[in-house]
Amino acid sequence: MFSRFMLFSIALSVQALAQSSTSVVCVAGQCLQGLSNITLGAKLAIQGVPVSIQLLPGQYTSTTNPQLLHNFLTHSSASYSPSAGFGNSTSLPSLPLNLVLEPGLAIYSDILYSGQEGFSQLPSTPSNNSFAPLTAGSLAISNNLWVVVSTDSKDRIVLWDAIPDISQLPAAASSRSLSLLDMQSSACSPFCAGAGICTASGTCTCLPGFTGATCESCASGFFGSTCQQCPSDCAKCDDGISGSGRCLQPLVANAPSTCNCLNGECGSNGQCTCNAGWTTADNGTACAKCLPGFFLTSTGDCQVCQVGCTQCADGTGACTSCKKGFTSDLNDKTKCNFPQGSTSTGQLCPPDSFSDGTLCNSCSTSCKTCSGPSSSDCILCAEGSYLLNGKCVSADSNGVCEGSGLIADNNKHECDACGAKCTSCKIPNFDATSTVNQRQCTACLPGFVLSNGQCVESCPSDTFLSPQDNLTCTACDSSCSTCTGSSTFCLTCSGNQLASDGKCVTTCPSSTLNSSGSCVACHPDCASCTGPSFDQCSQCPSDRPVLSNGRCLPTCSRSQYFDATSSACQPCDSSCSSCSGPGPSNCLACSSSSQVLRSGSCVSANCQGTSNVVTGLGVCLSDLVQVPTATGTSTASVIPSITGLTNPTVVDTRRPLEWWEILLMALGCAFIFLMFLLCWRRRARRKRAKRTAIFASAKRLDHKLTWRGRLVRLGERLFGQSPSRTALPTHTRESEEMKLFKTKVTEDARNSSDLDQFIDAYAYSKEESSYSKASNLSPLDDSHPPFKMRRKPPPNLSSKLSAHSIYSEVTGQPRHTPEPRQPIRKGFLSSRLSATTLNSSFSVRSRERDPVATRGQTEAEAYASSVRAARVASPPLNSESHRIRPMNTGGSSHNPFRQLT
Repeated sequence: MFSRFMLFSIALSVQALAQSSTSVVCVAGQCLQGLSNITLGAKLAIQGVPVSIQLLPGQYTSTTNPQLLHNFLTHSSASYSPSAGFGNSTSLPSLPLNLVLEPGLAIYSDILYSGQEGFSQLPSTPSNNSFAPLTAGSLAISNNLWVVVSTDSKDRIVLWDAIPDISQLPAAASSRSLSLLDMQSSACSPFCAGAGICTASGTCTCLPGFTGATCESCASGFFGSTCQQCPSDCAKCDDGISGSGRCLQPLVANAPSTCNCLNGECGSNGQCTCNAGWTTADNGTACAKCLPGFFLTSTGDCQVCQVGCTQCADGTGACTSCKKGFTSDLNDKTKCNFPQGSTSTGQLCPPDSFSDGTLCNSCSTSCKTCSGPSSSDCILCAEGSYLLNGKCVSADSNGVCEGSGLIADNNKHECDACGAKCTSCKIPNFDATSTVNQRQCTACLPGFVLSNGQCVESCPSDTFLSPQDNLTCTACDSSCSTCTGSSTFCLTCSGNQLASDGKCVTTCPSSTLNSSGSCVACHPDCASCTGPSFDQCSQCPSDRPVLSNGRCLPTCSRSQYFDATSSACQPCDSSCSSCSGPGPSNCLACSSSSQVLRSGSCVSANCQGTSNVVTGLGVCLSDLVQVPTATGTSTASVIPSITGLTNPTVVDTRRPLEWWEILLMALGCAFIFLMFLLCWRRRARRKRAKRTAIFASAKRLDHKLTWRGRLVRLGERLFGQSPSRTALPTHTRESEEMKLFKTKVTEDARNSSDLDQFIDAYAYSKEESSYSKASNLSPLDDSHPPFKMRRKPPPNLSSKLSAHSIYSEVTGQPRHTPEPRQPIRKGFLSSRLSATTLNSSFSVRSRERDPVATRGQTEAEAYASSVRAARVASPPLNSESHRIRPMNTGGSSHNPFRQLT
């Protein structure tokens, strides 16, 4: 059994590839070189390269194997030629490339998707059960699509998958002469009705006149099973899927409502012409109020008031205002009487005469009674005449007053209005005995119809609107309760009969149901029904055979088939992904990716080499490409070898940097370096601030502001003032004695006392004199560096002293006797600050901190200290007394600090 299938497969391949050419056929991940005539997919070619690549449907990226396919896909000058149904692009699309069949059906004249190709696109409108001949050797169907075909035996088969060889279908469907019945997308849920088609986007597209989510009903203004449009002269008809199309409201041209009119006709210029007795109301509506001299009746008509009355009340007609010379009738409130004339002697004038104050004169011949000699003075007109606008006019045989559309009233002797909705009226066989209630309307305002001499909005139930004039309501035939179009086209019948298609029958025919005395057609999707809706089917037609939840559907689900015996959907065999009948021998496609279809059964594919069944095509890649082998003793290959067919793709991802990338990198490096410098400087500042804080803390210089100080500083910043010392802490503020001391020290340093120079002359061998060091010590604590003052180095004494002694030059030791000197005389400046000004506490603290106390005082320092102490204890009266004077110490020595005893 297995060998038989193998031989059959090889025979098919040889037949299909008899006229094949050398090419490379590729799917994503594998390519085969050999002889092939397949046209499905797209062809890749590079100029100068002797071989081309046939791409089968699938997704391709820049890393898709093998290397040969990668090189073709990424080549800049590769040409791209898609087959029918795979797009119209002539250039290779950008990667990733998703090569899929467009929504529709691809048809190939030969097996294995070869030969002449064609493509039938998914239709945008329903096919209406049209039959399209389909001659094919193989078929390719796009995803989420189903196709209905019929065979020679009229069997209906639903295809969901590609068919590589039509002859391998089950026996009932293996004919190559098929007919295409329907093609729709499976993306719609629920299924579209028969008047709709499911598109690839998952929506139903309806035929003209249909509407609804599944195109199950007629749009407004359409009726019947095919949703025909209502008559053009009909504003409203009996519409709907089960409607009869009967006109319920004719189309009204120039209806009164179009020009804000109530009881009048709209002209082409938009102006309203009112019926007799009407005028514009106070609210602006035209023809909505009775004219003066008319009153509104209970029926909505305006009637003329009685003779002599200029204004009368609505409803009753009681006169509220009489003409000049007339008086109200005491017995009839609707009338106004003219007083009978008399002569100068008081004699009453006859009825057909009037008085001129002296005599009685005859009225005009047109008047029966009058108030003057002319015909316009008539109070009542002569017999056969009627008063109209103060004149007497005659009436014709229909009772219509001459020169007007008003009707003659024998009781009022006036011409009266026809009615609110009548544009003209008559009284048949009018004579002196006719009454006004005999009048009949002969024409109506637009939008009204004529029924029994009255203008009404619609015809009564037992009448129909005559199609001859679209105005007159005509009685139906006695067999009809209601009718339309003609008296014998019944909508409902009398007795127990049912109206069906205008006729009265005893039972409703098939595809209809009894609804309120009429046979209403079932929905067009149903063969029979329990109601007019599309989900009330009881039996289904052949083109929609599946009955599910009251609906007739065109097909079962993908893994089911329709069983005509049970009229239900049945599951396919487990080996089939779709099927046309029960068992494993009626498969249309296989559920396993390792099986292929052979005569309606799914068998093992046994693909050659490393090839597999191509997804969505149902055939091995090795079956699509024949790889010839060497014959006889020759080992040479019959086809040229191509490198890269089996090599995995190696993608070189390196590429030169763009200029803007280099610029960004440079800017990034500069930014990083700048941030490093900023961080380094910030760290250095923090370390310096930390050392400064430690030093300030040790020297008591950390001036921390209190909240009051911070508030003061904030105010100074806001108002632009210079910082004041008021905000400093109390312990940092200088006292008055400190300020005085600093001032004195500054002046003493500036004036360089002669005493220092004098003492330095005896201590020239030292860098500084002891006195200088002692005098330069600040009385303050070392925590105040600004107040610590350093003495200048002793001046060069070489110019002021005699030459060194021989002893000093020989031994290198200074001699112990005083050096000869040249005293310097300068004018001493007295300090502005006396010693008494300073607080004694500074002197005490100075002595406590004086380093001289630890090493002992020289004789000169001791003497100077004693002098200062005496000065502080008893200040001298003379300002020059603080200066040290030379004194004779005895002998030849003039040292003021040593006194001989």
